[in-house]
Amino acid sequence: MKMKRQLRWMLLLLVTLLLAVTGCGKKAPVEDVAPVAEEEVVETPVVEEEPEEEPEEPTEDEFGTEADIAAEIAYDGMYTTKEDVALYLHTYGELPVNFMTKAEAAQLGWEGGSLEPYAPGMCIGGDRFGNYEGKLPVQEGYHECDINTMGADDRGAERLVYSDSGNIYYTPDHYNTFEQLYSAKEDQ
Repeated sequence: MKMKRQLRWMLLLLVTLLLAVTGCGKKAPVEDVAPVAEEEVVETPVVEEEPEEEPEEPTEDEFGTEADIAAEIAYDGMYTTKEDVALYLHTYGELPVNFMTKAEAAQLGWEGGSLEPYAPGMCIGGDRFGNYEGKLPVQEGYHECDINTMGADDRGAERLVYSDSGNIYYTPDHYNTFEQLYSAKEDQ
């Protein structure tokens, strides 16, 4: 009920403003205007407006930062970049629809290398990552996915490694080095 009242009030205000600006569509009476001599014309200096203030840094609230909320990513989208896939994993806890495991790709005839001839637009992801070299914290439930391989001739060296608990790491060099992109939800 309160919303309807507010909506009516806003509509009434809008109509009133439109009528005030347009003058109800009636033409104003035209007065005779004498021409102004060139000497009488006075130029008025243009005052530049002050630049708007910089927006404040995003604030933290019970739902995360405003930046997190603003950086929405569509659930049914197809993503391949490290930023997009990492945000998708962080947001939904699963890979985007354009990823399939090695076993699923093998059912299509894939034996390694580029997935493009077997499943155009798809990428490899979701398989278990062993962390045998111990370069990541010891925990169960690591998985991996290829990054930037859609339409590529090979799988490249870029990967995301992510845990069931929410840790997400990027490796540009096939597991030699890692950069943490997101921490587990309980670590935050």
